[in-house]
Amino acid sequence: MLSRVAVGAPRTHNRRRVTGSSGRRREGGESEPRRPNMSRRVFASAVLLLVVMVGCGSCGAAGVAGQSDETKFEWKGINDGVTVESLGAPGLLKVGSDVFAVAEAQCKKDDVSFTGVASQPLTTKTADTPVELFSDALTKTQLLEEGASDDEKKKLDVSRPTTAVRGSDIYMLAGAYNKDCPSSDAGGCVFLLVKGSVNTEGTSNKKIDWKVIETPPESVDARLGSWTRLIGSGGSGVKMKDETLVFPVEGTKAAVGTEGDVKTVSLFIYSSDNTKLKLLQGMPDGGCGVPSVVEWEEGKLMMMTACDDGRRRVYESGDMGESWTEALGTLSRVWGNKKGEEAKAVGSGFITATVGNDGDNRNVMLVTLPVYAEKDNEKGKLHLWLTDNTHIVDIGPVSREDDDAAASSLLYNSGESTDGKKDDELIALYAKKKDGEQPSPGMVSVLLTEQLKRVKDVLTTWNEVDGRVSNLCTSLIAEKDRASPGDVCNADKITAGLVGFLSGKFSENTWRDEYLGVNATVNNKESATNTSDGVKFTGRGAGAEWPVGKQGQNQLYRFANYNFTLVATVSIDGVPREGNTPIPLIGVRAGSNGNEEKTKLMELSYNSGKKWHVLCGDGKTDEVSSTWETGTPQHVVILLKNGTQGSVYVDGQRVGNGECALGSGESKEISHFYIGGDGENKESREEGVSVTVTNVLLYNRPWDEAEITALNPNKAPTPSPVNEPSQGTAIETSTGQGKEEPRHSMGSSKGAGSGGSTADGDPAVETREGGTDGQKGEIHAQNGDVKAAALSSSLGNVSQGNDSDAGSVCGSGLLPLLLLLLLGLWGFAAL
Repeated sequence: MLSRVAVGAPRTHNRRRVTGSSGRRREGGESEPRRPNMSRRVFASAVLLLVVMVGCGSCGAAGVAGQSDETKFEWKGINDGVTVESLGAPGLLKVGSDVFAVAEAQCKKDDVSFTGVASQPLTTKTADTPVELFSDALTKTQLLEEGASDDEKKKLDVSRPTTAVRGSDIYMLAGAYNKDCPSSDAGGCVFLLVKGSVNTEGTSNKKIDWKVIETPPESVDARLGSWTRLIGSGGSGVKMKDETLVFPVEGTKAAVGTEGDVKTVSLFIYSSDNTKLKLLQGMPDGGCGVPSVVEWEEGKLMMMTACDDGRRRVYESGDMGESWTEALGTLSRVWGNKKGEEAKAVGSGFITATVGNDGDNRNVMLVTLPVYAEKDNEKGKLHLWLTDNTHIVDIGPVSREDDDAAASSLLYNSGESTDGKKDDELIALYAKKKDGEQPSPGMVSVLLTEQLKRVKDVLTTWNEVDGRVSNLCTSLIAEKDRASPGDVCNADKITAGLVGFLSGKFSENTWRDEYLGVNATVNNKESATNTSDGVKFTGRGAGAEWPVGKQGQNQLYRFANYNFTLVATVSIDGVPREGNTPIPLIGVRAGSNGNEEKTKLMELSYNSGKKWHVLCGDGKTDEVSSTWETGTPQHVVILLKNGTQGSVYVDGQRVGNGECALGSGESKEISHFYIGGDGENKESREEGVSVTVTNVLLYNRPWDEAEITALNPNKAPTPSPVNEPSQGTAIETSTGQGKEEPRHSMGSSKGAGSGGSTADGDPAVETREGGTDGQKGEIHAQNGDVKAAALSSSLGNVSQGNDSDAGSVCGSGLLPLLLLLLLGLWGFAAL
């Protein structure tokens, strides 16, 4: 019997706010109604059917509405007269040694359109060079029919197939809709979870057999919210380490208190035992769809979505979707679309892999997305990106020169279980468009051999640079501590959240990032000369720009709008002329266009009186009592916390009065950092005034006081070391509260030492209902969100490791008391 789950009326007055992954708090005007428990039956059918009645209206609590007459479903090949018009939702899967491409096939017969599922094995011939697949799509496509008899049979639209593999079994989640689906009773809207296997009858013509649905479950454990018409995201799902299958899906949801304002939401369905499917609630932000999902750490999911504001948002969950946090400290909003255009809702390739050279492997994520040129009507070039949840590198284009790439999928084959092969391989599959945004009837697969080699080379470079930074650390700490640097220069800690590093690689007008991420551009290259570990700038028009928002479509340093630490060693080699105004040394500029380009958020400058000047938020430059010495290397730190609080330090001492108040979070997005000068007044170069800047480090988290004061070559000896606070004194964390317990999000592949930052307060992502700005189409976090959501990976908490010392039994007063207590207890026991 085919059982159906009815959908009740929506409860739009029930508001639900999703907290960060550290908690399961629910807030709102009223509590949610208790949903009815639904019966469960465990069965061992080869095919499962999840029937979720998704109407054109909103959906509320779910309950069993009864059973229909027995209905048969059957997969059929294409008959005469049917044509395949286009292919979409590309996906790749591997079963044993076989790799298959799977796609949605848009079919047509006698002006009637419907969809099926196309699949094709990738052979050596179709994988070695870029090649268009499904040239004979008619023979590769299967259609699903519903009906007890031949007279009653009708075709179902099987939309956006999403696949995952467990062992030798293939599982496909797809929306199945008939002509009744748009009607008010929504009788034709269902989800199918189909189990398939590879037909091995002929080695030269392998194919996937989708099994006939025979015994669907009588009920499912489905939790429905106020969304309408769910549909699979297409592409690939994921099998978690505990064997749970996860399928990203998309729906629409009305904003609370509105009827017509409907936003796209991203959710996922998962199955842990093949007999029960659970639908989890959506993201905290509306307006985000076509999700892709990976398991980054065991039991922790990351989901990438395409949002209405034109940027890709990435969310993290450590509790199977009960709560989500936006990864503002690492990957979220890094990737975007062509400037001035609405989001192109194309699915991304998004996978994890363990890759490396000579056994030195690292867990990484690989992403494929189209990159658009600045010129109008330029085609999208599919690029491959590498990230370890801290660093991000553009590996380069992977699509053919003449293709306008759209949705894509990735597959990494480690080679461990491949028959007769030992080499690993990386494969991309992408859809392409015709002219005028029309879909193409073909898809292209390409074996990314050179790109995979480049990935491994980049990972080797990251490891080498991490070692150099660790060695550099010992030269930056106070001289008295250099013999035993201890935890301060621990490799995992000094590189925790370290994203960019500018040192001795300078040529022409480019100062290259040692981590191969974002390069800085030098103004007036004639005024800059290379040194062993930096650049010497001469004159008022000199300096380098390290771009953030100025990068355009893809902003690898997007995190800087929420949390960052910029560290540099500077030496002012001359004294400006008497009477000169303060000369900019290092700072942050806001805006990416228009008049905002002139806005400075923070700046450290110097004058002829050897005094420091600080500009902070209000545009005024204040002279402070601190002084600088000619030719003396000094350690400069500029940092931002929660998008609103800035600070400037020289040699471990704060310059200026307290923290800078920079306003409300994203109201002034960062354009770029400027180093060695702001690039202005180029016509008034002064001979003899030069600045040498070396070893510039950029972190995606704010340093704490312990780090700032420890890494200081000019620090005078002090009686108490950094990692031994005196009795009753707690070392301040980046939140400024010694008692605050660090909260953890997902880190980088290097363990506790890499990733984003930990923000002040509760790391909950609290967004406005509806999610988008109605005038600009942008999605903005509220001021509180920027504080809470500058999230981060566990690596961000490394900087707060000394917090635990404040509450430990290391105080000079507690230890004798404890010894006496233990001695008394021993004496009592002896009696």
